[in-house]
Amino acid sequence: MASIKLLKKEINNDIGDLIEEIYLWELSNPDADLAKSEQLIDDAINAFDGLILKINAVKGDDKKLQFKAIEKERQKVMTSLLKKSAAL
Repeated sequence: MASIKLLKKEINNDIGDLIEEIYLWELSNPDADLAKSEQLIDDAINAFDGLILKINAVKGDDKKLQFKAIEKERQKVMTSLLKKSAAL
């Protein structure tokens, strides 16, 4: 990852795009049960908060390894959220 700022921006963009996609799904499916989609939005927001907290907590000599771990977690979380979104 080139920089902390870039990592935060990617997380923000990924989560924002997912939430926007869920809102569009809700608008195009007004008769559907929205409880699952609202829960997915909450999960996305919680994932965002958790990743940002981990980025802000990075300290010590092995920062590069810590950021690589956060990047892997971001990819894992996004994959999980996208699978849930596709199942709506």
